[in-house]
Amino acid sequence: MKLSYQLEKADNVQYLHIQGDLIGDDVGPKLVEIVTNAVNDKIKNFVIDLREVRYISSSGIGVLITMLTKMRNSGGEVYLTSPSEHVKKLLIITKLNNIFTVFDSIEDAKNEIS
Repeated sequence: MKLSYQLEKADNVQYLHIQGDLIGDDVGPKLVEIVTNAVNDKIKNFVIDLREVRYISSSGIGVLITMLTKMRNSGGEVYLTSPSEHVKKLLIITKLNNIFTVFDSIEDAKNEIS
């Protein structure tokens, strides 16, 4: 399933809502560019909504790690929200659940971050 996304900005937090499969294809560099733009705009909190992501490949994991690295290098943070059971298992297997802060819902993230 082709990846699509929407951006939302509120209270100095950038939200990225992703739909489809995160496989690091031609959309991967665009997602990294979004983080670069957020860093340039002095945004410190970047929330990635994974509610509608069915699958993440190893390249997709690389995209997430690149996004996290860019934000942390500028003193910011990337948060993941609403992962499906399949994506949760992937985060646990890869130990990324220890690197990323993962929230069960976007509402939980908004309450914690703001």
